[in-house]
Amino acid sequence: MRRLISFVSLSLLAAAGLWTAAAAAADADQGARSVTSSIATKKCRKTAEQKVDGDDYGATYLCPGIGGLKVLRQEVDLRESVSLGRNAKAAENEPAASQTFAPFNSPNDTVEWRLDRAGKPFAIIQRWEIADNNERDKDDRPRTKSLLIVTRLPPGAVCHVAYIDGSANPDAKDLARKAADETARDFRCGKG
Repeated sequence: MRRLISFVSLSLLAAAGLWTAAAAAADADQGARSVTSSIATKKCRKTAEQKVDGDDYGATYLCPGIGGLKVLRQEVDLRESVSLGRNAKAAENEPAASQTFAPFNSPNDTVEWRLDRAGKPFAIIQRWEIADNNERDKDDRPRTKSLLIVTRLPPGAVCHVAYIDGSANPDAKDLARKAADETARDFRCGKG
């Protein structure tokens, strides 16, 4: 977890230096706007499940998206990943399908889609809750930390573009929108 916190902290420092203008200005300059959808499991189709000794261990859900994209939500041992594609197979083959965190984690059911002027989605923003095993509550359970993740969409590979610490930044949503609007379309997965 320390490595995650260090990585997130470095990303946040970079974000603070790179994205200082208000997100509203980015919206006006680039014509971007947001719409939301849900990936609550009750609104999705379960496409696979894993059991260990008869107990649930993981599941995969395919959820409706926007602009012809489907959202693939995968959970294994209380760790999740979210990927997107035209269908389940395409989403499974994207880098985002394997981007998760070592500690227990879960994405929020609401997905914010960033759309260009023509209404085509180019990024999503999603709030995640990640267990911080270094901080415990009074019952000795890990505290959770809020993290906003910006993910780029096709054309090109689907992957995480930016991580914004939702607990440390009161304007985390604005920072995430700015990162999406200015970075997602040109970001090169594995090289950015």
